[in-house]
Amino acid sequence: MAKAKQPLTLERTIQYILTIGGVIGFLASFIITVDKIKLLIDPAFIPSCNISPLLSCGSVMTTPQASVFGFPNSLLGIAGFAIVTCVGMGLFAGAKYKRWFWLGLQVGTVLGLALIHWLFFQSVYRIQALCPYCMVVWSVTMPVFWYVTLYNLRQGHIKLSPKIGGFLQRHHGEILLVWFLVIAGLILNHFWYYWSTLL
Repeated sequence: MAKAKQPLTLERTIQYILTIGGVIGFLASFIITVDKIKLLIDPAFIPSCNISPLLSCGSVMTTPQASVFGFPNSLLGIAGFAIVTCVGMGLFAGAKYKRWFWLGLQVGTVLGLALIHWLFFQSVYRIQALCPYCMVVWSVTMPVFWYVTLYNLRQGHIKLSPKIGGFLQRHHGEILLVWFLVIAGLILNHFWYYWSTLL
């Protein structure tokens, strides 16, 4: 007799989000790092994600913003997403983490979220170029932060009024979608002069 399929609960969802998001973020960060090293060795090197004058990793990775702490930002991504992936795989294996561990992961995702939003602002409004692999990192950092937060709320690791907490839990998908649409809308609006030439 076939086993009944279990519904995708928040506990199951976060396993997939952390594991898949962590792997994608790690690979994108790794590729950026490799291209950065190649660019340092050979200034004439053209990164694989130089697609157009607007979509150009090379234009972004040579700016001061690409090394906020004195080393390539992508190294933070490699370390951070490796941790996220390991946590997700641990959950799949049945690991149980203590409250302090989840709060530590929460702090890490908040810092990551703050950094990617700052980099988003710098890329769009200061550098005037978009790094495709950086955008992949942005795209996985947001749901990783969001579902870690929801999980911590559900488990009582973070306290919030039941009314607000319940609203966030019920509408988690819609909130994340609106968040993505706002980011995409800002990019579309700011670079409309370029997108309109492609129509």
